[in-house]
Amino acid sequence: MTREPLAPTGHFSFSSLFVTTEYGAHSVRHAAERWLADHVPQAVPGGGADTDAASLLVAELATNAALHGRVPGRDARLDLTLDAASLLIEVTDARGDRLPGRPPVADADGESGRGLLLVEALADGWGIRPHHPAGKTVWATLAL
Repeated sequence: MTREPLAPTGHFSFSSLFVTTEYGAHSVRHAAERWLADHVPQAVPGGGADTDAASLLVAELATNAALHGRVPGRDARLDLTLDAASLLIEVTDARGDRLPGRPPVADADGESGRGLLLVEALADGWGIRPHHPAGKTVWATLAL
């Protein structure tokens, strides 16, 4: 886990590897929540309310990596970059061949299938980019 300011301009970053399991996604989410609680109020005057949306975005992206990006023996990574105007959330996993997409129809009674709909609703933007050599990074931005 790395916690360090990027520059004296108020940019902060957080990075943590996590095991692609339910426990790993849960643990990294809680570590990110602690970091956000320490940094969002400092970067954004009165900005504590945005931590709930950020926490949900971290939870969804980390859970998706654990469920769909798992490669035995390979960890996933969560990176957060915070400045006074926005938060960038990036989750990198080893499965570049399994790209997320919106499910055609989410089962109203199902326990899954709505994660990316939630990401679309909460984030100001999101997307996917390849991560060399065989992984992918799913990212989301949140204006603060």
